[in-house]
Amino acid sequence: MVSTRILIPAAAAVVALGLSSVFVVDEREKALVLQFGEVVAVRETAGLAFKVPLIQEVVRYDDRILSLPTPPLEVTPLDDRRLVVDAFARWRIVDVVKFRQAVGTQGIQLAQNRLQNLIVNAIREVMGSVPSTAVLSADRTSLMNRIRDIAKGQAAALGVDVIDVRLTRTDLPDQNLSATYARMRAEREREAADEIARGGEAAQRVRATADRTVIELTSEARKQAEIIRGEADAERNAIYAEAFGRDPEFFAFTRSLTSYERALQAGNSSIVMQPDSTFFDYLRSDKAE
Repeated sequence: MVSTRILIPAAAAVVALGLSSVFVVDEREKALVLQFGEVVAVRETAGLAFKVPLIQEVVRYDDRILSLPTPPLEVTPLDDRRLVVDAFARWRIVDVVKFRQAVGTQGIQLAQNRLQNLIVNAIREVMGSVPSTAVLSADRTSLMNRIRDIAKGQAAALGVDVIDVRLTRTDLPDQNLSATYARMRAEREREAADEIARGGEAAQRVRATADRTVIELTSEARKQAEIIRGEADAERNAIYAEAFGRDPEFFAFTRSLTSYERALQAGNSSIVMQPDSTFFDYLRSDKAE
């Protein structure tokens, strides 16, 4: 009869051995079954899976989309205007067997290092083929797509897919900022001076036009005034002539009265003239009768 002391440990060993042959694949990961370092099975669907205990081992890799930031990178566009660029990429393992062969036992960390080098080289290549104005413009989608496509093609050898690459910052180096700001300030000041000059020229034209208009209007008004004054004088003289022709004596009398009124006003204290002057003709008694 077999001893209980032997059965219990044996049963425990059998259970442990059975449990070690089963493993669970999470929906967020992929798994490789290795035997003596060689891939013998791939598990990409979630659920239970089996392996040979003690001989085979399971290596798990993240199946989610992963992020990879790049360090600040100085690039030189076509116009030799240096820029500092930050970027980040999103990537995912698509061929887990090829990935294992490429990175070995170092896994995700080695893959990220290699991907970072690929993306940095792609950024330098694309940025060096365009002027800085294209890099600094708001629409940089085409540049980012070119970087992504270059990195995607090279990353396929690692068994990964580069899903997206985004440029998060494109700035001038600190040592170039002061010179750039000074140049921008000088350009704005020149534009302002040009605008002021054009405004002054336009103001001069307006003033000259206004002055000419004033002169023309004034001259025309004076001309019309002289014409009216001449016509009035002519009409007045015609009236005087008609009145004189009708009754010369009465016309002379009224003219003399007007002269007396003007000459004998207050303030005219004395008049020096001969007594027999014709001025006093209508003041003598014989004329008054």
